[in-house]
Amino acid sequence: MKFQGTDSYISTRDLNLAVNASITLERPLIIKGEPGTGKTMLAFEVAEALGKEIITWHVKSSTTAQQGLYEYDAVSRLRDSQLGDEKVNDIANYIQKGKLWDAFDSKKQVVLLIDEIDKADIEFPNDLLLELDKMEFYCYELQKTIKAKHRPIIIITSNNEKELPDAFLRRCFFHYISFPERDTLKSIVKVHYPKLESKLINNAMNIFYDLREVDGLKKKPSTSELIDWIKLLMVGKVTESELGDMDLSEKLPPYAGALIKNEQDHDLLTRIRLRFRR
Repeated sequence: MKFQGTDSYISTRDLNLAVNASITLERPLIIKGEPGTGKTMLAFEVAEALGKEIITWHVKSSTTAQQGLYEYDAVSRLRDSQLGDEKVNDIANYIQKGKLWDAFDSKKQVVLLIDEIDKADIEFPNDLLLELDKMEFYCYELQKTIKAKHRPIIIITSNNEKELPDAFLRRCFFHYISFPERDTLKSIVKVHYPKLESKLINNAMNIFYDLREVDGLKKKPSTSELIDWIKLLMVGKVTESELGDMDLSEKLPPYAGALIKNEQDHDLLTRIRLRFRR
């Protein structure tokens, strides 16, 4: 069972090795990289390539580790008891399974995506140490241990908003998705737009890389933003010659809002153009 990428996801050799190493070691795979480099999509592509179901747990700032295990709805049970509902006699009716419980309980091995783990509180990863290491947890309300029927393939993404604890990192396999080289990026574009002329792709990528190399840019355009931008160029029927003659010191490219995402970077490029004009 080896991951080698898919027809819709261009994977590098190093990324393939990282995925397969984490599967072999039976350890969670932590994926970091610039936003838009395909960290989240990787989990879906691994599931597709290996023929596995995927369970996604999208982490928010308010998410707790307990929510991934289960939650006990004591309020509903109290209300039902006041109404004389017979289901209050079985506490299991008030246990809401979390994503980790779903993954542990699956009859077949699944891919579990824990997306953007660094959004949660710093204690969030520490609270999952035992569960991810031993693949089990204890449900106090049911007075039983929930064990994984099949150890899930766990992929964890992080945008590096917070440092993850060393004890947590020690239990994982780490990979950083570097920004793709030009040939790899061109292959990615070709996957999305197979009929697009190479000349238009090359000219668009020249502008794209010129933007990324501007000193002081707060948010460099990413792979996903390049894909969106090229789609707009196609819809707007922008020609390859228009892009070939484009000079960032004179004007912004068409549909620049797909590439430039904040006013600081827009002002920076405006100041650069004014400087060149003087």
